[in-house]
Amino acid sequence: MDKVGYITAFGAVGRDAFVWVAKEKGYFKEAGIEVEIQEGAGNVPNLTALKAGQVQFGALDFTGAVIQAGKGEFTEWRAIAAVHQQTLISVMTTADTNITTPKDLENKTMATAAGSVTELLFPAYAELAGIDPAKVKIQGAQPTALNGLMASRQVDALGTFLLSRGALATASKKEVVILPYSDYLRDLFGNAIITTPKLIQDDPDLVRRFTGAILKGLQYSVDNPEEAATILNKVKPTYAVAAGKGEIDAMAPYVAPAGGAPIGSMDEARVARTIAILQASNLIPGDLPPANVVDLSFVPKS
Repeated sequence: MDKVGYITAFGAVGRDAFVWVAKEKGYFKEAGIEVEIQEGAGNVPNLTALKAGQVQFGALDFTGAVIQAGKGEFTEWRAIAAVHQQTLISVMTTADTNITTPKDLENKTMATAAGSVTELLFPAYAELAGIDPAKVKIQGAQPTALNGLMASRQVDALGTFLLSRGALATASKKEVVILPYSDYLRDLFGNAIITTPKLIQDDPDLVRRFTGAILKGLQYSVDNPEEAATILNKVKPTYAVAAGKGEIDAMAPYVAPAGGAPIGSMDEARVARTIAILQASNLIPGDLPPANVVDLSFVPKS
């Protein structure tokens, strides 16, 4: 058995349940792989763990990682499969604010995790949505504080991931309104599975077997969300099955590629357009070839 380490995108929550599903259902074992799963804490900690050799695979927000690669901060990684075919970042608010369109955000305050990809991409989203980003006050906050700020109406909206909808509804006890960035930034992928270019070069067969097994876990999770959430709950008893199922149900529409392509598929042209969007928004300088951030060899074309 090949032994590898894997780090989740963020903690042990519904959107990351598929790795535990792949382990529980025996998909990794069938592929001859033993996986130690670590809970991630976002892009920088995850890329740091990958760079240090603490893990060989992981998940993270693809667009944020491309920004970091473009800046030269983290370059020794490659995305090998998409978890979400579109970005899940969004503007989220409650119905009592009467914010129903992007234009309604003008002269309002939006809280977002300080320095997050949600904050960094807001000007590009605003421009495409026809609003003046200078008219929206951005308030930096800790990610764990966002729902509380909205629930207590200290802010008018949040820049966050749409999978947090259920948590905000619970915290605020109000109807939640979502304005997805993907309405305007359609080419951006959400989370992706990553590894190192060195492992791709040294052991492409291991990368191929790992990719196939984890994508089987992803497919099983969206097909069987309650069972997937129950498997996650066994690992993390404090995380309720209902919460896990809610997240998996919310992300399911974003997992299946368009046009019947295999789950996990990534498209070089879309990656190139992602890079172009980030360059046009002055988030990354110079030239960044798609081959520097993605390897399309490990998901079957059909």
